[in-house]
Amino acid sequence: MAPAATVAAMHMAGADEIFLLGGIQAVAAMAIGTETIKPVDMLVGPGNAFVAEAKRQLYGRVGIDLFAGPTETLVIADDTVDVEICATDLLGQAEHGPTSPAVLLTTSQKIAEGIEAEIQRQLAVLPTADIASIAWRDHGQVILCDTEEEMLQVADDIASEHVQVMTRDPRWFRDNMRNYGALFLGPETNVAYGDKVIGTNHTLPTKKAARYTGGLWVGKFIKTCTWQEVKPEASAMIGEYCSRLCAIENFAGHKEQADIRVRRYGGKNAA
Repeated sequence: MAPAATVAAMHMAGADEIFLLGGIQAVAAMAIGTETIKPVDMLVGPGNAFVAEAKRQLYGRVGIDLFAGPTETLVIADDTVDVEICATDLLGQAEHGPTSPAVLLTTSQKIAEGIEAEIQRQLAVLPTADIASIAWRDHGQVILCDTEEEMLQVADDIASEHVQVMTRDPRWFRDNMRNYGALFLGPETNVAYGDKVIGTNHTLPTKKAARYTGGLWVGKFIKTCTWQEVKPEASAMIGEYCSRLCAIENFAGHKEQADIRVRRYGGKNAA
């Protein structure tokens, strides 16, 4: 049965073509093309491990947004929040899959010491506990720091995909933190809101890729093309520099490209 709400949303957003496909076969069809589907130039969006691997193998034949791994969440908390909301937000993302890291970073010893019992209490009633419990057992962490500055340093090193900041001044982290996929500021804001309703794109860097890239945004669809035009006098001048550099690198053909212009536009041989 067609996902009516999704199709309606795509139509209202202006989609030109809609195909009801999924999995690696859909990725292949879009990248390579079929009798009824024209090949695309770029593949974007999240998927499971098989979809991510398909995108990796097709990269180069088509463009992609980024290589995405398991969902990651980092909760940064101080004593202005309680252990219940911290555990809820950790498990809310741990249910994505058994390899999803869920990390608590806190200056509150009370929260650090109480989080495990609260996690277990919530797992006892969470319908997705079979997945979330494994993620927490194998990839969960609790890191107790002395200061906010230390939490900032640790958070930038972790470079998590999702970072929830529940502290007295969450905007301090916004202004000072550098490595993250997306920030969620204050206890009123959570990753599920970003997943579902508040509008920011949720295809984000994982596995420390936030050190060098942000998530999917309109700029990913914009090419940067360059062009050059050099006047005769300038061609003669920079040709001399180019000629010398080419000689150092033993590129004779490159050197001659410069030398011929020095001769024609400068009236002399290249240095």
